Amino acid sequence: MDTNRNMEERLWEYIDGLSSAEEKTLIENLLQTQQEWEKKYNELLEVNSLLTSAELDAPSMRFTKNVMEEIAKQHIAPATKSYINKNIIWGIGIFFISLIVSALIYGFSQMDWSSGGSNTIADNLQKVDFSKIFNNTWVNAFFVVNIILGLFLLDAYLSNKKKKFRKEA
Repeated sequence: MDTNRNMEERLWEYIDGLSSAEEKTLIENLLQTQQEWEKKYNELLEVNSLLTSAELDAPSMRFTKNVMEEIAKQHIAPATKSYINKNIIWGIGIFFISLIVSALIYGFSQMDWSSGGSNTIADNLQKVDFSKIFNNTWVNAFFVVNIILGLFLLDAYLSNKKKKFRKEA
């Protein structure tokens, strides 16, 4: 394998005219005496003729402009404000707010407001049976999803603040 590569390198140098005079005479003698060298030389000559005859197509001078004109013909996506329906966003917000308010109303309805003694809210909150509310799997899943969404919202808010701070600095 190494001798084959060495033979190819020497033949390419001979074809390109980069070999010395001694090397040229040695390769000419090898071409006349050894059939393997002559066969490889003919293959490399054919490859060399294909490489020199092939013209590389260069892009036209207006290639970039043509591409940009074709892109301009395509429909560009509208701004986000135009395809997001604000009513849907408001509806989702109202749904979540009503869920929170209903959970608070349910919690406050579980309190015993008529008990005597201290009337502090802390004492009344200790009397609430939260096991009725938080034993449900769906309620727990709902709270976990809301916590995750809240963390995403916090992350987006903080990253926007960070971008604004970098622009100012």
